[in-house]
Amino acid sequence: MNVKQRTIKTEISVTGVGLHTGKSATMTFKPAPENHGYKFKRIDLLGSPIIDADVDNVTDTSRGTTISQNGASVNTVEHVLASLVGAEVDNVIIELDGPEIPIMDGSSIIFVEALEKAGFVDQEAYREYYSIPHNIHYSEPDRKVEMVAMPLDDYRFTCMIDYNSPVLGSQHAAITTLSEFKKEIASCRTFCFLHELEMLLKHNLIKGGDLNNAIVVVDKQVSREELKNLAKLFNRDDIDVAKEGILNNIELRHQNEPARHKLLDMIGDLALIGVPLKGHIMAARPGHAANVAFARKIKAQIKKEKTKKNLQIYNPNSTPLYDVVQIMNILPHRQPFLFIDKILELSKTHVVGVKNVTMNEEFFKGHFPGAPVFPGVIQIEAMAQTGGILVLSTVPDPRNYLTYFLKIDKVRFRAQVLPGDTIIFRCDLMEPIRRGICQMKGVGMVGEKVVVEAEMMAQIIRIKESEASV
Repeated sequence: MNVKQRTIKTEISVTGVGLHTGKSATMTFKPAPENHGYKFKRIDLLGSPIIDADVDNVTDTSRGTTISQNGASVNTVEHVLASLVGAEVDNVIIELDGPEIPIMDGSSIIFVEALEKAGFVDQEAYREYYSIPHNIHYSEPDRKVEMVAMPLDDYRFTCMIDYNSPVLGSQHAAITTLSEFKKEIASCRTFCFLHELEMLLKHNLIKGGDLNNAIVVVDKQVSREELKNLAKLFNRDDIDVAKEGILNNIELRHQNEPARHKLLDMIGDLALIGVPLKGHIMAARPGHAANVAFARKIKAQIKKEKTKKNLQIYNPNSTPLYDVVQIMNILPHRQPFLFIDKILELSKTHVVGVKNVTMNEEFFKGHFPGAPVFPGVIQIEAMAQTGGILVLSTVPDPRNYLTYFLKIDKVRFRAQVLPGDTIIFRCDLMEPIRRGICQMKGVGMVGEKVVVEAEMMAQIIRIKESEASV
């Protein structure tokens, strides 16, 4: 079923204090156009830099998830991102006049209620889900972290936490669909152990903490004197340990509230993948670092499939546009340094060339005797020669020009190329040629498999016909 993207009807703001920085900040949700996604805007900084909610922008996961871009950062983004996913909002700009998202009560519920108050509006574009195609695993054996995304025509979460604590122990939490988020997950607050709280206080790392925005699990014997000191520190008359093994400043909203909050964090961190998912996410002992690593793995899978989907498969035996003789009328290269056998396609923005790899190549004498492998550097040269056809096709007298490569970047060799293989190179202009400078994206394929890719920059130089080629 096709589902339309949606944003909010009107802007709405919430104000609070950052848990770690202690700095007050106002956060304003604003409507955004189709395919915009989630973006943060630091309006307190010069130029109001934008930070995309993207896993590639994560810079810290030690005490929440921090994203950075364009010289700006936003701390503790997971709770607000979880609220957007739970409310099924696709496009929104989040303006912030401070470095950290307000902690509010330590959950997502205030953000969800604000979004609901703003109201929702459907947009014309349809939501493009990524459906998990097969099990995607992530693990950290040292920390006994296990995460898996499984195929499912919905978005479901199952979470287990297991601490070496007689108080907290093992807990489980789950939702079967996002429609359960507000009721079952959104109000669940962050938690920490008493020994962690003491360490954070000692190092002044929770400047915005006031015991109203976190569940404190008492995992050790604590004296009356220590409790008095905590009460004094947080401006309370008295504080004690409740029967559940937590400080009695607050009551649990759910018996397994810590596990539910870990599930909330996971939803927020996985929002950084940048697309709505369909699948069943199961996690044992998750945390921000593991969530982000898992998100990166899923995003890499999405990128891989998208690249493969967008790649056209060419028949190397189809009638060429240029044969090798015609190629030599354009390129200055000659045997044994001509590495393109034919051109299949040529337009103003792309070119497709073919290289038949045979055992008769001179370089196989040394690369390697007994185990011949087509050298990567020659693959790049063949790709560059293919791109040279595209570049030189833009001038009326290509024999009087050379292409000098200025830069080769983002080179990836993904599989070995062996004698008998046929490589098909496709080069596309990344932007229009300006002042003789061109930038191209090149991909080399054997069958349906990408074996090499790179970005190249070259300059067109006019020479005399009598000059030797370089």
